[in-house]
Amino acid sequence: MIKDYFLNEIEAALLKAVADKKVGELTEYKKGTLLVERPKNPDFGDYAVNVSSLARYAKIAPPQIANAIVEYVSKDDNEYSVIGGFINFKAGHKILSSLVEEIFKTNKNFGKPENVKCEKILLEYVSANPTGPFHIGHGRWAAMGSSLANLLKFYGHEVYQEFYINDAGSQIQKLGNSLAIRIRQELGENVDFPTDEIERKNYYPGDYLIPVAKKFIDDNIELLTRVHNDVSKIDIQLLSDFAKEEMEELQMALLENFRVHFDNFYSELTLHKSGKVEECVNKLKASGKIYQKDGADWFKSSDYGDDQDRVIKKADGSNTYLTADIAYHIDKLERGFDRLINIWGADHHGYVARVKAAIEALGHDPAKLEILLGQLVNLVINGEEVRMGKRKNMVTLDDLIDEVGVDATRFWMQMRNIDTTLDFDIELAKTNTDENPVFYVQYAHARACSILRNAVSEKLNTETGEKTPAPLSQKEFDDILTSLSADMVLPAVDTARRLILKLEEYKNIIKTSAETRQVYTICRYVQELAAEFHSFYNANRVITDDKALMKARIALVWSVKTVLYNALEDILAVSAPERM
Repeated sequence: MIKDYFLNEIEAALLKAVADKKVGELTEYKKGTLLVERPKNPDFGDYAVNVSSLARYAKIAPPQIANAIVEYVSKDDNEYSVIGGFINFKAGHKILSSLVEEIFKTNKNFGKPENVKCEKILLEYVSANPTGPFHIGHGRWAAMGSSLANLLKFYGHEVYQEFYINDAGSQIQKLGNSLAIRIRQELGENVDFPTDEIERKNYYPGDYLIPVAKKFIDDNIELLTRVHNDVSKIDIQLLSDFAKEEMEELQMALLENFRVHFDNFYSELTLHKSGKVEECVNKLKASGKIYQKDGADWFKSSDYGDDQDRVIKKADGSNTYLTADIAYHIDKLERGFDRLINIWGADHHGYVARVKAAIEALGHDPAKLEILLGQLVNLVINGEEVRMGKRKNMVTLDDLIDEVGVDATRFWMQMRNIDTTLDFDIELAKTNTDENPVFYVQYAHARACSILRNAVSEKLNTETGEKTPAPLSQKEFDDILTSLSADMVLPAVDTARRLILKLEEYKNIIKTSAETRQVYTICRYVQELAAEFHSFYNANRVITDDKALMKARIALVWSVKTVLYNALEDILAVSAPERM
């Protein structure tokens, strides 16, 4: 990266200045202390280093230190200037043109770092109950989780994506009870869900079970005939299993359509049946980490940083949600993963300390578990927020995708930091204007593709009927793509400086985004790159009579198209159209 090159030059020059006794003794100075930043005024340069921190070692004023260092810098065609204690750097033509050459050489691997220590990562996200369609909050985790997986894979890690099916609790029986009412309604009975608020919580009264009830009737005509349509005589477990299977199929089909691909769907029910839940409880008991109070089993999680101890087995002998979570995370670690990353809603904040406590109590490193806590989504329609409820009148992810499309839904879901509440403006997401960020970015890619097509396309004069030869022959165009050199790019550098620097920034964005587990930074970057490209295009003719300049600008347009495509398609799983 350019900033790394600049920093290395400064530190090398600093050592020379010290050797020649130009800046005094720096025996206490440690390499890596100086930091590279962007000048507030871009006219000063592309990057800057503040050397004021060296004054206490060198015993001279920062401007003197900065000037002394610049004397020893190998400048080549780069520009260095000193303002106060800052050394400003402006990349020369060779660095900028070689960057475009680098994009051509690395293509889809542009921005991929070298020598990354590969970790085997299990990324768990969405993990919704199989009791109904996904709401739009699930959509945020689905979009962000799948893109984070793409990012971490590109960065150099081995990533395994998992969906934890919460199918072992009382909610599955509630689902069966709810289906029973819908079946009775379809069979003509005058029956409805309880109106009492407390009783109603034992059901899922959403309309989404109506088609499930119809399917059950169609698939089980013989059974219904035997019981004379008396649904109360049908085993509730049969109804629960049928509804659960239908909901799981519905969820999986939506995930596929939403470009989310899990490597495994892990059933909580199988976890219980395997005996792993009880095995973890017994291990905690054997190590003295369980005590009884009020007839319940308590885990001494406060010994490991939790604010209080937690019940893992209730007085009635049933397990709490935490019990299975403990077993599930231990199972993950025993499968050999180096790191576990979970995306949870902010309402699970209290679970972080207790799960980490259990991991440590059972002999594993709690630092291997990373929890990304995310805020919810506010759906905005015509300027008003839409209230959502899972149990009735639910605004589903499927509804949202039908309204605005997969691309807009994915991009909007990812374009804010995970710890920030997202306002999803449906009307704006549907518009084909610059105010809609996904359209703005996709249009930049389509515009780049159009320019490249026009470079080798004949034009028809509608008045004379004559064809004007293409600006470049196909061979000339192909030669640009196959034999581009830094020298070829040089003619375009002066008019494309900001655009080239923005392209170079992609390498740092990939690094910081992967290390901080963020994807909104990729969304922000492609918007900034699109803005720079639109600005460049509006100020400069790409197709021109100057063939050397035209070829250089064609190479630059191809670079923009490549980086936009890589970020959109390969990381964010948002399409990069060639025509709009």
